[in-house]
Amino acid sequence: MTLRAFVVGHPIRHSRSPLIHGHWLAEHGLDGTYERIDVAPDAFEAFVRGLPGSGFAGGNVTIPHKEAAYRLADSLTPRAQRIGAVNTLIVEGDRVRGDNTDAPGFIAHLDQSLGESWAERTGGTALVLGAGGAARAIVVGLVERGLSVRVANRSPERARALAEFDPDHVAALAWEAVPEALAETGLLVNTTSLGMAGHPPLALDLAPLPDRAAVADIVYVPLETPLLAAARARGLAAVDGLGMLLHQAVPGFAAWFGLRPAVTPALRQKIVADLAAA
Repeated sequence: MTLRAFVVGHPIRHSRSPLIHGHWLAEHGLDGTYERIDVAPDAFEAFVRGLPGSGFAGGNVTIPHKEAAYRLADSLTPRAQRIGAVNTLIVEGDRVRGDNTDAPGFIAHLDQSLGESWAERTGGTALVLGAGGAARAIVVGLVERGLSVRVANRSPERARALAEFDPDHVAALAWEAVPEALAETGLLVNTTSLGMAGHPPLALDLAPLPDRAAVADIVYVPLETPLLAAARARGLAAVDGLGMLLHQAVPGFAAWFGLRPAVTPALRQKIVADLAAA
């Protein structure tokens, strides 16, 4: 029996998820398909309700449906509940379970890029720039790994709202206080669009960061953002955004196709080549 999965969004033609999952299906010789489905917001509820009996084992959810998927799923993983958004749907009989794999995807990419002892080496402190959905997922992942996290956002009320989910481990920081806070930061994470193609760079002097610090940027177009270039110039460990995209796909593939794939250099090269050709 052919196993079927999907990525749903609106628009959806930009998604690299079919390349990722298609690579794994071919690599492991599995009888399966993974397809793009464009669903407008007003049709998304009907789409989710129709998944049981549709022949799909589940799929990924991307912009603008992650919050709606959270509301519509019949059950949620504890991580999805904490994040408040769903990017992975799993059909279980006549019910649909919602998960969010962005948090473990980000942490797995750090583990692969920096080694699994990165949290201890960087001092167990992180500063996250931005307070949107991606930031919330990343903060959840960092807290689960045992870090103390500060969140800075140009709209301070959004940073405060994010910090409220775990005030013992997460604190809001004024955007203007970021330069001063760098001296006590082991991991700096940019989750804003600053540095993305078509957007202004993130203007931040990294000189105060400790020598042990690492810098991560979830932007992957371009792969080398001005922030990461500045980190490398300072001799700091730099982690690009592509790995999070690749690693967040692993749990969904395992749930739908029954095999846990690996994020390999060959897969990364395939996506890098596609980005370069775009």
